[in-house]
Amino acid sequence: MYILGVSCFYHDAAAALLHNGHLVAAAEEERFSRIKHDFGFPMQAIEFCLRTAGITAADLDYVVFYEKPLPKLERILLSVLQTVPRSYVVFREAMIAWFNEKLWVKGILVNKLDLPTDKILFVDHHLSHAASAFFCSPFKEAAILTVDGVGEWTTATLGRATAQWDGVGENHIWLDQEVRFPHSLGLLYSAFTAWLGFQVNEGEYKVMGMAPYGQPKYNDRVEKLIQVAPDGSFHLDMSYFTFHHSTVSTFGQRFVDLFGEPRDPHALFVTDLTHPGGDHSRELKAQNQYYADVAASIQQVTEETLLKMAHSLYRTTGLKNLCYAGGVALNSVANGRILRETPFESIYVQPAAGDSGGALGAALYAWHVLLNKPREFTLEHCYWGAEYGEAEIETFLRSQDVPFQVLPDDKLRATLVDDLLAGRVIGWFQGRFEWGPRALGNRSILADPRRAEMKEIVNEKIKFREPFRPFAPVVTEEAAARYFDMDSPAAHYPARFMLLVEPIFENRQHEIPAVTHVGGSGRLQTVRRVWNPRYYDLVEAFGQATGTPVLLNTSFNLRGEPIVTTPANAFATFSKSEIDTLVLGNYLVRKDQMGKRSS
Repeated sequence: MYILGVSCFYHDAAAALLHNGHLVAAAEEERFSRIKHDFGFPMQAIEFCLRTAGITAADLDYVVFYEKPLPKLERILLSVLQTVPRSYVVFREAMIAWFNEKLWVKGILVNKLDLPTDKILFVDHHLSHAASAFFCSPFKEAAILTVDGVGEWTTATLGRATAQWDGVGENHIWLDQEVRFPHSLGLLYSAFTAWLGFQVNEGEYKVMGMAPYGQPKYNDRVEKLIQVAPDGSFHLDMSYFTFHHSTVSTFGQRFVDLFGEPRDPHALFVTDLTHPGGDHSRELKAQNQYYADVAASIQQVTEETLLKMAHSLYRTTGLKNLCYAGGVALNSVANGRILRETPFESIYVQPAAGDSGGALGAALYAWHVLLNKPREFTLEHCYWGAEYGEAEIETFLRSQDVPFQVLPDDKLRATLVDDLLAGRVIGWFQGRFEWGPRALGNRSILADPRRAEMKEIVNEKIKFREPFRPFAPVVTEEAAARYFDMDSPAAHYPARFMLLVEPIFENRQHEIPAVTHVGGSGRLQTVRRVWNPRYYDLVEAFGQATGTPVLLNTSFNLRGEPIVTTPANAFATFSKSEIDTLVLGNYLVRKDQMGKRSS
């Protein structure tokens, strides 16, 4: 039986395909359209999934949409009516969007895929989030936490789930507690994202990256905006916000009166920590330090709220495992604190935790709950995207007259270790691209983490992005405990998905300065050879050469672009940046060899 999950029309449109409950393929539409956070109908992602399975749309048994359009329309209409006349523009634009496509999801799916209406199903938005985490996890039962901006009405849920394994148990998800719009932890964080000069639904991770450069001096101001109960339930003072009645802003004048003028998104970000010394004025540094302190404050209030929710959930369920999804679950600093500071023994964070992951969750909910099929699948890795073989790579390189070498794995690995030791930066492209927003070794930029200057080189000369943006240390799973203060790294799924920030031992921080965050932590990725042998072998070989089995890893893309998908995307990024070496499978391209004959 084939079940296709679909999410679209808000942000991060995606498709995921199951065959008898096992994932076959999953991808965000942005990887094909090259429009970052593409929200349009994911036809190219759907076609990729069908092509990977070797089927057509006619072979699909069900197509499942990740939320219910009518309750969402109800929420928008009621919210608009409560804020008339300020919400007139919202009403007008919402009606144009909804009556153009969003209300007619069933008809669009029927027409695009040429399917009968009885094959189209809908799952509640937060149930899709919950299913995406629980039915990908290795757990038979778990507590459930979902937190995002907003689904239909819900912005956060707490509950529990059970699964049928080997004919024992039942598949069910109970979402017993919820917070409803307009009270939203995700939208609160997004308001600060916008005030700090970043794009909503895209720049939240930049706020998390800026926060370590500040001190949480303004928690008392943030707490004027949100009242949090001991059980983690919360209530926003809506007089500070405009997201419920505006299409162009998320915060209002009271917010500005409290926190000051918003940061110019084009302004240079310099502080004593990002640019010690230098020629920048004290006034400019002080201004930016204030923004960093506010970022630290909203980050800490968010963490504390999530911790209260997690503690309450543990008290209510008594379960040792936690499954967590929704866009807020991508806050890897908070994830680390939940793991360290709550009684939960294990946490599973869905790697595509935002709206894209809802496509997978909707399909899994249909298979396990609606059809009552037993659990057999666990999402152990994220390599579910498209793959490009040797013939496609070589055809592209020859069509562009690009000089290249073809090297066997062992020689390629030795060559790349030499490059890393020489301070060269590598664009690494292999296998199927990753599901979710993290580059985990198939579409990555790699560098030597022992060189402190690599942080500046990769940020400014390759990624063309802000100087405070951190990089991830990728480490072999068995070596992780030598560098990170965490018990049993192999047991923690968020670490393999780069969704966990953990302290780096003080005596190791000087060894890997390029991937050590301000404050002495790192957003690690652990890698096991069975998941990705070529990637693992490269990290291990670098460790054998240096004594440090760690590499700097960041996504293979330029600022404002999706992660590369095809050999052509990878070569374009290589050409427009100062990446020194491009690896496409076993094909090696060097900047200093451009214009010479291929071999």
